[in-house]
Amino acid sequence: MFSLLFLATVVALCVTDAQPNEENALQDMQKKVNDLWLSLLYPQLYEDIVASNRTAYASCLVKPSPKVGADKPQVTGHVLFRQAYPNGKLEAIFNLDGFPAGANLSGRAIHIHQYGDLSDGCDSAGGHYNPFKENHPRHPGDFGNFYSKEGKIKKYKANLVATLFGPYSIIGRSVVIHEQEDDLGKGNNKASLENGNAGKRLACCVVGTGTKNLWERQFPEVKEKRKKMRISFCMLSRVTKMP
Repeated sequence: MFSLLFLATVVALCVTDAQPNEENALQDMQKKVNDLWLSLLYPQLYEDIVASNRTAYASCLVKPSPKVGADKPQVTGHVLFRQAYPNGKLEAIFNLDGFPAGANLSGRAIHIHQYGDLSDGCDSAGGHYNPFKENHPRHPGDFGNFYSKEGKIKKYKANLVATLFGPYSIIGRSVVIHEQEDDLGKGNNKASLENGNAGKRLACCVVGTGTKNLWERQFPEVKEKRKKMRISFCMLSRVTKMP
């Protein structure tokens, strides 16, 4: 198996040196290399992707950290992921509940962490997943700040840097919801460049492979919300342009 992986790597390196007029043939070769790599290392995931119209799905069932006191938000919900194989951008749906229902609330940071180990609550999930040894907020899975409304966070994000497949897959790692707002690396201290000074870990979950069922149940609501926002924006634009 390792000899095949070595061969696949060599082919992939040759692809990067190709001439523009060979683009179509080499894209097909790259696809075959990706298929070989995935089918050898993660055969069940590869079968799931092929069965789902070459799309990978993953889900993460969020539960409160057992170390969070009763006076803190008890956050529950789902984080869902979808990504077209092999070159699609990662999409995510964040559907969380349990936040305070008041007004003028600060944002909550959400990040991918190194380990899928929740044996010591969210604390054993390790630090940020940072395979490229970059400063925060340039880690795969630095998802930024989320703002609750009526105690809930319902948010769709596209074009995320993290991935479900390849050597830097986030499958088996954890999603952590923090108590505080992410300072996006502007806090002028070491912690800011490591984790955005996001504070305690309120809740977490382990990212696992999934089917399209839960995504397809929740995505229509996302599309309807986005449609209403576009309509509202268009109406506002027309009003502002009126003499």
